[in-house]
Amino acid sequence: MALPYESATSGERALGEIQKLLRGFGCSKFGSMIDDTEGTLLVQFEYRGKPVSVKASTSGYAAAWLNEHPWTSRMHCTKQQHEKKAVEIASVAVYSIIRDWIKGQVTAIETGILTFEGAFLAQMLLPSGKTILEHAQQSNLLPAPKEQA
Repeated sequence: MALPYESATSGERALGEIQKLLRGFGCSKFGSMIDDTEGTLLVQFEYRGKPVSVKASTSGYAAAWLNEHPWTSRMHCTKQQHEKKAVEIASVAVYSIIRDWIKGQVTAIETGILTFEGAFLAQMLLPSGKTILEHAQQSNLLPAPKEQA
């Protein structure tokens, strides 16, 4: 079974689409960063003085891709080459996923389904530089997940 977005081709072009979408929505600031060491893509923007930071794990997607497409000795590549391919696919896919997620959130706001805060609350930055979600997790404000039977 194919993993969603594994055939995506837009890659970094999706960042331009995100920037265009956010500017059209009224955002005054926009930036992005890739952290190869941590395996994350970071997109930041500001809306009416409210800073937002969206972080996505490229390493998480790569791990999911490797789970769907495990390496075998019958492949015409080494295990390391296969893992490198997973990282390359993930780096393209995550751009498209973030673009589509932000587009969905903005559409929900524009159509009155959600408020800005409802759509981006977890990603809003506090004066400390942490997102509200990071603060809630570090302060144990969220209940622990229940064990499944």
